[in-house]
Amino acid sequence: MSKNVSDHLVEMLVAAGVKRIYAITGDSLNPVNDAVRRDGRLQWIHVRHEEAGAYAASMEAELNGIGCCMGSSGPGHVHLVNGLYDANRAENPVIAIASTIHTEKMGLENFQETRPELLFQDCSKYVFMANTPKQALNGLQTAIQHAISKKGVAVLGLPGDVAAAEIEHVHSSNKNFYTQPRIIPSPEDLQELANCINTHEKVMLFCGHGCRYAVDEVMQLAQLLNAPLGYSFRGKIFFERKENPYCVGLNGLLGNKSGFEAMHQADVLVMLGTDFPYSDFLPENCKIIQIDTKPEKLGRRAKVDFGYCGDIKSTLQELIPLVEVKTSTDFLDKMRSLHQEIEHKYDSYVQEKGSEKNISPEYVAYLVDQLADDDAIFTVDTGMSAVWAARYLKAGRNRYLTGSFNHGSMANAMPMAMGAGLAQPDRQVIAFCGDGGIAMLLGDLMTISQYQIPVKIIIFNNRVLGMVKLEMRVEGYIDWQTDMVNPDFIKLAEAMNIAAWEAKESKDVESALANGFKHNGPAIINIFTDPNALAMPPNLSFEQVKGFVESMGKMMLNGKFAEIVDTTKSDLKYLKELL
Repeated sequence: MSKNVSDHLVEMLVAAGVKRIYAITGDSLNPVNDAVRRDGRLQWIHVRHEEAGAYAASMEAELNGIGCCMGSSGPGHVHLVNGLYDANRAENPVIAIASTIHTEKMGLENFQETRPELLFQDCSKYVFMANTPKQALNGLQTAIQHAISKKGVAVLGLPGDVAAAEIEHVHSSNKNFYTQPRIIPSPEDLQELANCINTHEKVMLFCGHGCRYAVDEVMQLAQLLNAPLGYSFRGKIFFERKENPYCVGLNGLLGNKSGFEAMHQADVLVMLGTDFPYSDFLPENCKIIQIDTKPEKLGRRAKVDFGYCGDIKSTLQELIPLVEVKTSTDFLDKMRSLHQEIEHKYDSYVQEKGSEKNISPEYVAYLVDQLADDDAIFTVDTGMSAVWAARYLKAGRNRYLTGSFNHGSMANAMPMAMGAGLAQPDRQVIAFCGDGGIAMLLGDLMTISQYQIPVKIIIFNNRVLGMVKLEMRVEGYIDWQTDMVNPDFIKLAEAMNIAAWEAKESKDVESALANGFKHNGPAIINIFTDPNALAMPPNLSFEQVKGFVESMGKMMLNGKFAEIVDTTKSDLKYLKELL
């Protein structure tokens, strides 16, 4: 039997390092499905929704270097879009195959017809529609190289008849080329960078995900400069440990006062490997240095004075010998003292464990940090569960933390955990899920069940869209249509053949988490948390306070006095953060 395009496609994916495909098969995708079955080297993960498959492939790429997902004609591959947006913005190398209708039917508004070359333009680094066998093979080779080199999504549109066609000779390579170039600024630029640091006393380092492989170098630089070390959400898991004498916390929407103040009191802010999206939290009255592998990111968020293209590890290795030691610890001591005050306030929230069905989410997150493995992988939903992860999850020997930090989508934590559990099965994988997030892609719990992926799904069940509720109140609106009516997650887990534990009172939280973590297989841990638990940003504006007061007044006029009392009781403790 001669090979067809799908057979060769499988061979190229295997050569590129792909281990599994996340997809729902059907119609135009069936030739690829059959080739995968006959080849036997790729695992086909039958997801329940293609969006979940895209998130899982993205997480696999983030951990292992490359991921792959597929969607069939029209509606199937359209479902990939949200997960691919997230993967592309996270710079995860994902190959997406968008199979589609036969070529002779295109352009006639046929059943399930879409135009992949237009549909995926905004969520990929490369998209190509293959209308012949030669185009398919050339296009896939190019897609793989784009995903690897550009760090993002590459999409191949593949008509069903092309996927089933016999291969034709092509002139492109069928090998894939991974290179790890060492990118550093010029000697003149490095000296300029060192001069800026050497001639200013108060230097702060602000570190992002780009420091993932440069932790030792960052710590060495912080030690030389006695510099406070802050971090973005995506960078915190590499640095935030109690024994780190330089860390001062997060800045940004989920940040704290010490991370914010250190940045604004510095003479020089050095941004390392972060494309920090919250411009309102960045200073304007100090020198700003930014270093990133992608020069197009330099200066687009902040008033950067010195921007350098370089990978963080290599650049710091060259910079450190040029940097003069700073002996004063005054700035560092001041910021560390403020950070410890904030940490003490966070610890005090843990002591207030909550009441029945109103368990303190801070207490839950604190216990997760205490009980989780030292090399656990955490995925977090967008929303209030991300707040508790930001504040209470600490770095370990080799812990990793991720979420939809650039795209900000709901429902990402569970499918990301699915990809992590398959990509690195020897590590504990824990998902921080909001009840709104888990409900959105609930069907893919059956994917976890079918493949017995040993992930631990913690549901912060506060019966409300918590972050949206907070957003509405600070803008002066009555929160409306934010309440959640949830299923019985324990019965749901039982029906799906997933072990489950539940905590309705604080005394039950530790045992529920410990039992779920020890279970040899997937587990759901449903915890009824306080719906009025809030998170104050590090710098609260007058307009936000005014909006919150206005929303309370409107609620009172609408007969919600009891809810105001409950909200106020929960909110009072958080006001301490602003004092």
